[in-house]
Amino acid sequence: MTINQFRQLAAYNQWANSRLYAAALDLSDQAYRLHIGVFFSNLHGTLNHLLLTDRLWLKRLTGEGDHPNHLDAILYEDRAELSRARTAEDNRLVAVIENYNEAALANLHSYKTTSGMPQSQVLSDILLHLFNHQTHHRGQAHACLSILTGSEPPSLDLLVFQRSGTARTSKHRFEL
Repeated sequence: MTINQFRQLAAYNQWANSRLYAAALDLSDQAYRLHIGVFFSNLHGTLNHLLLTDRLWLKRLTGEGDHPNHLDAILYEDRAELSRARTAEDNRLVAVIENYNEAALANLHSYKTTSGMPQSQVLSDILLHLFNHQTHHRGQAHACLSILTGSEPPSLDLLVFQRSGTARTSKHRFEL
């Protein structure tokens, strides 16, 4: 993948999270926290997991920020605080990706796993995992919204993002 494709994924990630959180904030607290059988129990657990793992990877990539060691930790009980933290982390992720170039994507990056084991991977593979992980669990959160509301939540489709003014007005123009 190219750096512009990763920049597009960072912008898309920000856009999709914004739409997802707007819908989540409209739910009653009871619905938002209802156990519905997804991997992290409910919408609240799933959204916390997504923030937690982005923080973990950004710490590994930049050396700055939090490095949570429990993948099911609840970072924020209050969903408005969680939403503000998500926005800040999305802004941070966009800025980190913005600072990479094509050469950086091919570099080997070393970090420690949550168990403390040393690991090295090519940066582009790490970023591909990060964005794929977001999409995977965001899909679970989207399914939670469908179940809880009985209606169709806002589309999180990459194509919808690409066709929106958001993709074309980002700092970089993406080939659509």
